[in-house]
Amino acid sequence: MQKQGLELKQTQRLSPLQIQTIKLIELPVQELEQKIRSELEENPVLDDGPDPEKQQDDDQPKDISIDEIKDDGEIPAYKTRINNWGKDPRPEYNTFSVRESFTESLMDQLGYRNLSERDYQIGAFIIGSLDSDGYLRRDIESLVDDLAFRAGMEVSEQEVEAMLKVVQEFDPAGVGARDLRECLLIQLKARTQTEDVKDAYRILNEQFQEFTNRHFNKVMSRLGLDEARLKAAISCITRLNPAPGGQLDDSYADQAQQIVPDFVLEDQDGNLSFTMPRFNIPELRVNRKYADMVTEAKGSGDRAQKEAATFIRQKIDSAKWFIEALKQRQNTLQRTMQAILDFQHDYFLDGDDAKLKPMVLKDIAEKTGFDISTISRVVNSKYIETHFGIFPLKYFFSEGMENSEGDEVSTRELKKALKDCVDAENKKKPLTDEQLVSEMEKRGYKVARRTIAKYRGQLGIPLARWRKEL
Repeated sequence: MQKQGLELKQTQRLSPLQIQTIKLIELPVQELEQKIRSELEENPVLDDGPDPEKQQDDDQPKDISIDEIKDDGEIPAYKTRINNWGKDPRPEYNTFSVRESFTESLMDQLGYRNLSERDYQIGAFIIGSLDSDGYLRRDIESLVDDLAFRAGMEVSEQEVEAMLKVVQEFDPAGVGARDLRECLLIQLKARTQTEDVKDAYRILNEQFQEFTNRHFNKVMSRLGLDEARLKAAISCITRLNPAPGGQLDDSYADQAQQIVPDFVLEDQDGNLSFTMPRFNIPELRVNRKYADMVTEAKGSGDRAQKEAATFIRQKIDSAKWFIEALKQRQNTLQRTMQAILDFQHDYFLDGDDAKLKPMVLKDIAEKTGFDISTISRVVNSKYIETHFGIFPLKYFFSEGMENSEGDEVSTRELKKALKDCVDAENKKKPLTDEQLVSEMEKRGYKVARRTIAKYRGQLGIPLARWRKEL
């Protein structure tokens, strides 16, 4: 038997203004500039040109009131305009390069080679098959099959091998290798062939397994090297790059290859503050000409004129939401950055990681009154320029734990202490994870062995046996 009944549900729907604000908050400065330019092109009501009303006396109204069009009410002019410039003239801003796209760099180099169209296509396919660290982890046979099925090219394994050799000549050295050994050998081939380089090449080419297992006596005996030459060769090997693709970054693929800081830290004798440069973000306002058209259409009996006025009114609403969303974005970013600055005040004085307090999104949400999701959007893709470097805002967030004195310390401080322990160890007898636990305890940090292993991995510090030196 079916029953019918009424059920009340409370749902929250975001207004156009809220949706617009959320989208703008997520954008870094350069993307915001592009968004504003796009909005100016799509909405004729928005204007960024000189305001003709500014020529009038200050007592005269400067902008049309949007709500005045609807109900003849009085609304201050600031609601229909936004000034994104600071008090000073628009500054020439510094841009900070992010690394060029890995794939773009290789494709540029491929284009410089005098290749047939067929070889170029094979080379491009190989480049597209590389992992982010620059390795080719697919066998030649698979590439031949993929070229046939995905690119419609019937090629031989010899052709692919030949083009792989070409790609392996590209910068950064080592790119296109199929394993670590080949990667390091490619780099050594590209170097000036000194005695150290030749010894290093022989070690990796002939005694790779013994070398990686730290069987140094066997390596010296089989290659006829003394300890001094082995040390020199090892020094040469350790300066090689095991992940050539890591020099370049695809995280900004299809985006501008530069970043602009959203905030600039200022330190006046210990008094910290920040600015929010506006750069190429123009002053926006509602174009009075279109607003006047809507006002004139009120008393008109012309149907076409009224339809045009309806369209313009919709564009005016859109302009109002966009201008207000920009204001809310600026306010949200400003309050969030101020809360971070207050929370991490001691750190921002000199950039000492030991002074970076544990801080999570919830801490800043409570200080600002914003939702955690809003703080997350602000933190994402935003940067601050300080006198000790350029940092993404998410750098300042970390979990924490207590030290031996009961004070809460950040995981970043713990990692720094762990790195200091490893740097200070005897490299002939490197510390095991259990010994690192004891060393950390001596420094006042009680950390479990599994935590040591976790932090060691995050810091890229290998196991003790891999850190052993002669």
